Parts: sequence; C-alpha cells; structure tokens
Amino acid sequence: MNPNKLDRINALYKKSKEEGLNEEEKAEQQQLRKEYIQLVRKNLRGTLNNTTIQYPDGSKQKLEKRYENE
Repeated sequence: MNPNKLDRINALYKKSKEEGLNEEEKAEQQQLRKEYIQLVRKNLRGTLNNTTIQYPDGSKQKLEKRYENE
C-alpha cells in the first residue's frame, strides 16, 4: 500500500475523532481500511506459508493451511 493511502487513513481517523466525517468520507475510510486489511492478511498468509516448525528432536514440519479463503 502506498504511503499516501496510509496517510489518508490516519487523516480520516483523526478527523473522525475531532469533528466527525461526512458520508463520502466514511465510505472512503471504509474502502481504505478494507484494502489495508486485505494487504495485511495476504502478507500474513505468505509468511505462514513459508514457516516451518523445528521440534526438539531436530525434525522440521511446514505449517498446514488451515484457512478457508485465499
């Protein structure tokens, strides 16, 4: 996500706490948050897919996929 979008998310949050948002700004905030959450989930799944567990006996096992939606 580009830094401008993150700055906009933060600006909308700050404005919502100080003076409130109009309907257009609320919709924009919802859309930006949705994009951000999707990106975080994608990055987390990528990390988990490349994670292995090493047991005390030295054996290693990849984590199994346990989520429904990719």
